This record gives sequence, C-alpha cells and structure tokens, in this order.
Amino acid sequence: MASLNFNHLRYFWVVAHEGSLTRAAERLNVSQSAVSVQIQKLERQMGHPLFDRIGKRLVLTEAGRIALDYADTVFLAGDELMSTLDGQPMSNRQVLRVGALTTLSRNFQLEFLRPLVGRADVELIVRSGPMRDLLAQLESHAIDVVLANSAAQRDAHTPLRNHLLSQQPISLVGRPRSTRRKFNFPDDLRTEPVLLPSLDSDIRVAFDQILNLAGIRPIILAEVDDMAMLRLLAREREGVTLVAPIVVRDELESGVLVEHCRIPQLTESFYGITQVRRFPNQLLSDLLSRYARA
Repeated sequence: MASLNFNHLRYFWVVAHEGSLTRAAERLNVSQSAVSVQIQKLERQMGHPLFDRIGKRLVLTEAGRIALDYADTVFLAGDELMSTLDGQPMSNRQVLRVGALTTLSRNFQLEFLRPLVGRADVELIVRSGPMRDLLAQLESHAIDVVLANSAAQRDAHTPLRNHLLSQQPISLVGRPRSTRRKFNFPDDLRTEPVLLPSLDSDIRVAFDQILNLAGIRPIILAEVDDMAMLRLLAREREGVTLVAPIVVRDELESGVLVEHCRIPQLTESFYGITQVRRFPNQLLSDLLSRYARA
C-alpha cells in the first residue's frame, strides 16, 4: 500500500467535521471540485467509501468514522508536540461512544463502563436519548453501542445484534418499617400503595399480569419511566416501589431502603445493542467479551 497522502487526509478531515463540501471548500479556500477530487483519491487509496450522501448531507460510513478517529489523532499530533515541548504533554486516547436509553439505570451504566472509567488512554462519550434516536445514531456510526433494557427489533435489512449483558431480579423496596412482619406478596398490595414504572416498561406489563391473575387492583402512587426519579421517589414516599435492586443499590446498602420481597419469576434484562461492522471498536469488543465469559 502506498504511503498515506496527508493532504488528502486533511481535506477529508475538514469535510468530516464541516459535514459539507461547500463549507469545507470555504474553510480550505479552494474550490468545491478540488475538495471532491481529494476525497475520491483518498477513498481509492483506502479501498473504502468514506461518505454516504443522504439528501444534501454527507454522512460518514463505518470506514469514514474510523478514518476520522485516526485523522483527529494525526492532526492533534502537532498540538501534542507543542504541548510536550511546553511542558504540558497530551496523551493519545482511544474513543468509545455509548448511547444509553434515557430511562436506563445509571448504576447499570456505570457497571458496564467501570473497566474503562479512569483510564488515561480512553475517552468515553456517553449520550442519552430515546431508543429510536439512539438506533439512528448507531446506524450512522455516531455511537458504537446502545445500552437498553429491551432488545432492538431485528429484520433482514437491519444488521443489529442484541448482546444480553445482565438479567436482574425485580423487587418491592421501601423505607424501613417499625414492624418486622414479613411482606405478603401479592396480598399486601391490596392496601399498600406502590410506585411503578410506566406502562412502556416490560417489567410493568409482567407485574400487572401477575396482579390481574391474583385479582388485585393496586393503589398506584405514581407511574415513572425515569429510573433516577423512581429512585428518588422511593426514598421520599411511603409505600413500596417496583424496581431492580441495582437501581437503588446505594440506598439498600446504606439502609435508607430495604428489600421487602422479590417478585417470583420476574426479571429485567439489560442489553448492549451493536451493529454488525467490518471494523469493530476494540474497547467495546473487550467489554462485551467480559459478559460473554460470565
């Protein structure tokens, strides 16, 4: 393979960050056609298309996203050299871009990312959003993985993989009580108020089915789709809260909350959703392999 032409790479780098041939040409003070020619030469040399055209927009392909990561490193090198000579060295870092469902437990997210947290050679980018937006970002290679508590729907035209990372038990938790009487599930829910996840939650649907079979209509204090808010309400309100213990792990360990009972045969699944790629992110591969071995 011939040596990389850094002039071609620089043109690509500017286009990728500008998202437009027109803006890139203005920034480089050259014609738009000149920029296009340089990009085509780089693509021929690399043997992969670097951009897809979607309407008037240029969107990075998988190869383009990888090339941009390396180009960022290359053109950061001059700044690193100057910083090093100035006594303030910078370090090259690998990047992992994570999308997390807005309502997903923060504790679970931290558990997944813990092996990378604090590593000087790793830059973590974590974005939150609804499933549809995150899957769109995954498809456009803007993120490497989506963390969610439900699997993504797959079809022949959607090369997605659902990696089951964990299955957590579901419990009823609440503030400590003066009485030591054991919580009687499900009968105590005839009179005990309960905080529940919203109807969009898989565990809520399963929980409702259990109560329907038992002929119980619960006294619902609130329905919350945000696990962080559900955690706060569980600390503040009387009654019990339906939740995976990992969501309120700190409160259980400190005694602010106690686990009254586990719901039989009810679990919450956590997934890492990825897209089939020719060039997988090695940091992500290492993280997923830990769960595959567990």
